[in-house]
Amino acid sequence: MRLPFSVIVITDWALGRARLLRQLEAALTAGPGVAVQHRHVGVTDAQFFDEARALAAVCTSAKAPLFINGRLDVALALGAHLHCTTRSLRPAEVRERLGGKWISTVAHADDADAAGADLALVSPVFPAGSKVNDTRPPLGPSGFEALARKLPCPAFALGGVSPESVVQLQRPVGVAAISSVLEAETPKEVVTALLTATRP
Repeated sequence: MRLPFSVIVITDWALGRARLLRQLEAALTAGPGVAVQHRHVGVTDAQFFDEARALAAVCTSAKAPLFINGRLDVALALGAHLHCTTRSLRPAEVRERLGGKWISTVAHADDADAAGADLALVSPVFPAGSKVNDTRPPLGPSGFEALARKLPCPAFALGGVSPESVVQLQRPVGVAAISSVLEAETPKEVVTALLTATRP
């Protein structure tokens, strides 16, 4: 299955709300093929939902898909898609609840449970710029390809993904990025390069 997007920009709220939203808006001007994932660990339910609504407004304006990280209730409330984490319900457990919405999931090793998912974020492929305390060894291009072949759904490369690193992969189905996009002076140019790298 070929999804209508091949780049997912994952939020980093440490940038500050105003800057993050500006960077996302700029990134989404790269055109169709870009989705957003709302991730903010450790905040209150009220803050998470308020941020999700702000992202939904940005994504609706740009006609971009929005994934909610781990929160089925928030995804349902906003009519958004869902990203299943290692701590949330598994894709097969929520499939019926979400109807035609997309479900992404995590895949770090061969035992990843991606049954029922529409795509899997395989990580870390390269040393991650946004998770400086991540002690997991990077999979590298060969590790990514090996794990991707074992999954029942399309694999998106995550972890240290940038226009410079992604060229080391055999043309991936998709990629997910954080700092390379959100901290860029020109997010649109970075996303455009990532879209080009993932086009068949």
